[in-house]
Amino acid sequence: MTLEGMQAPDFSLPNESGDTVSLQDFAGEKYVVLYFYPKDATPGCTTEACDFRDAHESFGKLNAVVLGVSPDSGASHEKFIGKHDLPFSLLVDESHSVSEKYGVWKLKNNFGKEYMGIERSTFLIDPTGTVVKEWRKVKVQGHIEEALHTLEQLTNS
Repeated sequence: MTLEGMQAPDFSLPNESGDTVSLQDFAGEKYVVLYFYPKDATPGCTTEACDFRDAHESFGKLNAVVLGVSPDSGASHEKFIGKHDLPFSLLVDESHSVSEKYGVWKLKNNFGKEYMGIERSTFLIDPTGTVVKEWRKVKVQGHIEEALHTLEQLTNS
C-alpha cells in the first residue's frame, strides 16, 4: 500500500490536551509531517520525538507542522511531552482507526511474540492534502534529517 501522490486519508483525533486536531485544520496553509510511532517513552520513540523537537524550528521555517500519532492515551502523551519538552502535539489513536487508514497498523513480531501495533512511519502531506512522500519501516537514525531535506527540496522548487 502506498499513499504517495494520493489524497491523504482525513483524520480528526484528540491531542494530549483533549483538543481535536484535524488534517483540515492545515488545508491550504501548511505542510503536515505526520509521524506514527509505537509507544510513548520507549527508547526509539523518545529518540525520534526528541529529534523532531530539535528540528522543530527548521520545519516551522519551511511552513510545516509536526504531528505525532500513537495508540497511547492523552495522559500518557501529556507526560511524554512534558518530560521531553516537545513543542508539537501528539494525537491519540487508541482505536487505531487512523493508523489503519494509513496502513501502519501491522502484525508485529518481537522475540517470537506476535501482536498488532504501529509500524514506525512518516507521511509528508502538502497544503492541498496530497501525500508527497512517505517513509515506512522508519529507522530513527537520520530519518528527521531526510524528512527535512525532502521538505526543503519541495518548498524551494
